[in-house]
Amino acid sequence: MAVTSILRLAFTFGILGNIISTMVYLAPVPTFIRIFKKKSTEDFQSLPYLMALFSSMLWLYYAMLKKDTILLVTINSFGCVVETTYIAIYIVYAARESRVSTIKLLISMNMGLFSLILLLAHFLVSGSVRVKVLGWLCVALSVCVFAAPLNILKQVIRTKSVEFMPFTLSFFLTLSAVMWFAYGLLLKDLCIALPNILGFILGLLQMLLYGIYRNAQKVEEKKKLPGENLKSIVILGAVGGPEVYPVDAKPDVNGGAEEHDQTEESKEDEKSMEASQDKLQSNECAV
Repeated sequence: MAVTSILRLAFTFGILGNIISTMVYLAPVPTFIRIFKKKSTEDFQSLPYLMALFSSMLWLYYAMLKKDTILLVTINSFGCVVETTYIAIYIVYAARESRVSTIKLLISMNMGLFSLILLLAHFLVSGSVRVKVLGWLCVALSVCVFAAPLNILKQVIRTKSVEFMPFTLSFFLTLSAVMWFAYGLLLKDLCIALPNILGFILGLLQMLLYGIYRNAQKVEEKKKLPGENLKSIVILGAVGGPEVYPVDAKPDVNGGAEEHDQTEESKEDEKSMEASQDKLQSNECAV
């Protein structure tokens, strides 16, 4: 009776985790609608989507080898479909160089490396050992990509601006981590529970920084490279891979106007100086 209650509770947490993770997977949809309308990928990068697809494929394989993990199968199957769609759209509208690099990564990582893992897991290990090996591979992949959101946290602290770290997204990712952690804990699956402890800590840190800097005065960056009008936020998903949420960085309209005015003033000063020199020369000739 107690076991049945635990399984029901785990199933409830898994359902909630599925719903929240689905919302997270669909978060980049407005970005790809924009890409479709503009027929250009602009400065967006494909690597986070490729990583997300690779992670979803690994988790899906892991879930299919285990018993009673239908919820993991459904969410990662959905993730594979969504991420494949994103990548396909990206390849269609990307510039030639970006398209070629994306296809190369897709073939080498999502097809080549995944096939190699599949073959090694099938022929070198068997039974429960295969499940454990794949589970810890998934954990290792999740931990490795935790470095990506730390760059965003560093940017928030440096610029004192949270415009590239939406609170709603951080909140849902934290909530998703809680649900999947509870699901993994109740099923006594460390491979599911462990990465979500880190996800929960990172989510809390993001929300804490949001509370600190949401009303702070933004510190302008002194140096800006060309093509930095678009930024990409990479945030680790709870069960799947890292999700990318590109945000438009609003151009500094006032700064641009001031720069334009200063240029015009300098041109007028140069013209007035040239005119005064011409007058002096004409006066000298007259004398």
